[in-house]
Amino acid sequence: MPFAARLAFEEHGGGGQIPPLVFVHGAGGSRLHWPPSLRRLSGVRCLALDLAGHGQSSDEGEVSIDDHVRRLDEWRQELGLERAILAGHSMGSAIVLMAALDTPEWVAGAALLGAGARLPVNPQLLEGIADPATFIETVERIVGWSFGRQAPPCRVELARRRMIETGPGVLHRDFLACSVFDVRARVGDLRLPTVVVCGAEDRMTPPALGEELARFIPDARRVVIEGAGHMVMLEKPDEVEAALREILLRSEAAPALREAQGLGKADQG
Repeated sequence: MPFAARLAFEEHGGGGQIPPLVFVHGAGGSRLHWPPSLRRLSGVRCLALDLAGHGQSSDEGEVSIDDHVRRLDEWRQELGLERAILAGHSMGSAIVLMAALDTPEWVAGAALLGAGARLPVNPQLLEGIADPATFIETVERIVGWSFGRQAPPCRVELARRRMIETGPGVLHRDFLACSVFDVRARVGDLRLPTVVVCGAEDRMTPPALGEELARFIPDARRVVIEGAGHMVMLEKPDEVEAALREILLRSEAAPALREAQGLGKADQG
């Protein structure tokens, strides 16, 4: 497992002139919240990282979205990534949005899953994860709200175990960072290919927040995936892959990607 800026990450594939696709997970998660079929997307260089304090990364985590963005920028500079397309889930979508707003010179496109221009957090959840006596019970509630009704029980259980492993300190900092995140006054300035992906049954970041976000961003496309909750990429990876490939084709990667896929002008519609 390679490290850069003290962040663990995995890398797969290549893409020649195609900007790499970077996956940023959400609160209490790790790179493993992106299923293998997405982390190994064919024809594209894919990098999936563990944020500070998560997965196999060191430190105790960051206290704000801005701090995560700073660490992400250090990581990409250390790796020599001049341009990248970012895919972020939940808190990861907030990190992607802030990176695109603060350092637009290196963000070539954005896929925002379980996202909003603001990420309000239920006060009971904040209080529950801060108290060791109620931490496990609160994680159970969070995980219960994070999946749709059709989610395989084995994936729900795996997500529960991984969130518990993250620990109350990191998880509480994650939720605090989300609770104060609000870029409604700024997202209208974004000028990059963007797709906002919502699970129709999302109870953590309700679809109305994704709808609001997509309205704010010029030319953003919104995709609502039926039968999925907040963990949409684990529940419906094929539909999420289609949204990611759409962003790749709408970005500066489009000519190289079409050539790699053997698509001629007549195939582009």
